[in-house]
Amino acid sequence: MIRARPVEGLPMSTVDLDLLSPYGWNSALAADYLPLLGADLIPARVIRMDRSECDIAAPLPTADYRSRLTAAVVRAQLPRSDAEVSGLCTGDWVAIDRGRTVRALLPRRTAIVRAAVSGQPDARAKSAHQVLAANVDTVLVCTAGDGDVDLGRIERLLALAWESGAQPIVVLTKADLAHDIPIEDVRAAAPGVTVLAVSAAGGVGMDVLAALLTGTVALIGPSGAGKSTLANALLGAEVFATQAVRDGDKRGRHTTVHRELRPLPGGGTLIDTPGLRSVGLWDAATGIGRAFSDVESLAGLCRFADCAHRTEPGCAVLAAIESGELPQRRLDSFRKLSRENDWLASRTDARLQAERKKVWKDINKSQRRMYKERGGKQR
Repeated sequence: MIRARPVEGLPMSTVDLDLLSPYGWNSALAADYLPLLGADLIPARVIRMDRSECDIAAPLPTADYRSRLTAAVVRAQLPRSDAEVSGLCTGDWVAIDRGRTVRALLPRRTAIVRAAVSGQPDARAKSAHQVLAANVDTVLVCTAGDGDVDLGRIERLLALAWESGAQPIVVLTKADLAHDIPIEDVRAAAPGVTVLAVSAAGGVGMDVLAALLTGTVALIGPSGAGKSTLANALLGAEVFATQAVRDGDKRGRHTTVHRELRPLPGGGTLIDTPGLRSVGLWDAATGIGRAFSDVESLAGLCRFADCAHRTEPGCAVLAAIESGELPQRRLDSFRKLSRENDWLASRTDARLQAERKKVWKDINKSQRRMYKERGGKQR
C-alpha cells in the first residue's frame, strides 16, 4: 500500500505538471485542466479510495527543499456537499485546492462499470452501479489457466471491458502449472482480442504481455486468478500481497481489498483490483456486441432484420451452428447476457419500464379479447 505523507503548502503558480507524467499526465489532460487554472487548483490523480478520503499523486514540494517539486503521494479530503466528486474511484483525475481537498473531477475518458453487487438496483442506494476504475487504456481479463477455464465468465468480463472503452487482453495465468490450457477455445470466445498464456512466477510470456501494454492498465478477474502476482511481476517488485488458493476447491482468497494505482517501470500505470465474485453488466449493449462480434456479424446475414435466431427460415446464425462454425454455447451465452442487460435497463430506465408495462397491458387485453371472441373463460 502507498502511504500518504503530510506535506505542507501548495505552490499554485509555477507548478511543473510534467512531474505527473509517470502517472499518465499528457497534453489531452492539460487541455481538460485549462478551465481550472484560474481557480487556484492543481491537478492530481487518485491512487486509492478510502471512504471520505483518498490517496492522490500531485506535484508537491519535497519535505527538505520547499523550492523543489516532486510527484508526491498524499492524503486528500473529499467535500461532503459536492455531489460531483462523491463518486470518485481509482484512476480519476481531479483538481485539489491549497488545503488538499478535491474540488473538481476532470472528464473521464473511459470507465469500467458494473451493476450493483446485489444484482439489482436498490432504491435506497445512491447508485445502482459501481465504477471499478477510470481512465483505463488496457484491461487485462485474468483467469487461472491451471484449472477449469470458465468461458462464460471470460465473455462477461470482455463485455465489461469493451463497454469501458478500453482495449481488452485475455491473460491465462499460471501457465507453468497447467497441463493443457484450452487456449484455442478461449480465442474462439474472444474474437478480436489477444489471448496470452503466461507465468508470472516463471516469466513465460511476460515479455510479450509487457510489450502490449499501453497507458493505464487495469487487471480484472476472480479471486485466485493470480492478478496480484501478475501485477508484482509487471511492476518488478513485491508491491501487492498474494495468497495461495484453497487446496480443497481451488478458490481464491480476497487478498487485494482496495483498487490501487502504481506507475509501471517502463512507462504507464497499473491498477490492481480485488477479485470479482459478482459481475453484473451495466448498460453494456455495445460491450456485448463487441464481445460477440461473431454472432453479430452472422446476424447481419439473416433473412429477417428482427430474426430471433430460434426457428426463423434463412437464419444465418442457426446455419452457422448447424455447420459447426459457431458453437451453440456462444449463442446461449449471448442470449443470457443480452437478457440480463435488457432486464437491468428496464429496471433503471423509467421510459423502458413504461414501455414494458404497456406491452404487457396490450398482451393482456389481446388475451381477454381472444377469450371473449371464443366464448371461453379466462383462467
